[in-house]
Amino acid sequence: MKEHRPKVGDILERTERIAGEIKKEIADIIRNTIKDPRLPGLVSVMGVRVTKDLRYAKVYISVYGNDREKQDAINALKHAAGFVRREIGNRIQLRYVPELLFIQDDSIEHGMHISSLIDKTMNPDE
Repeated sequence: MKEHRPKVGDILERTERIAGEIKKEIADIIRNTIKDPRLPGLVSVMGVRVTKDLRYAKVYISVYGNDREKQDAINALKHAAGFVRREIGNRIQLRYVPELLFIQDDSIEHGMHISSLIDKTMNPDE
C-alpha cells in the first residue's frame, strides 16, 4: 500500500489558511480583549507568516503614532504574546499553536512617503 504524503502546494495552502485565521483572531483580540494602555487606538495586523511546521508565526503590526507609541505598542504585544497565544488556542482548533513573534511593519508609512515623492516629482511647482 502506498503512503500518502502531502504535496508542497497542499502544505503552503494549509499554512496560508492557518495564517489567515490567526491574523483574523489576533486583530479581534487586540481590538476587543487586550486592555493595555500602551496600545493606541489604531493598531492593525498587516499580515501573519507561519512556518511550515507551525511552530512560529511572525505577526506584522502597523501602529499609527510617533516612534515612541509604536515601540510601546510592540512591547505591549510582546508582553501579551502568551495571553494572545492561549486565546488563539481557545478559538482555533490546532494541534499546536505557534509561538508569536510581533514585528513592526512600516509598509503603510513607506508607501505614503513614496507616494509623496511621486507627487513632488510630477508637480514640482506646488
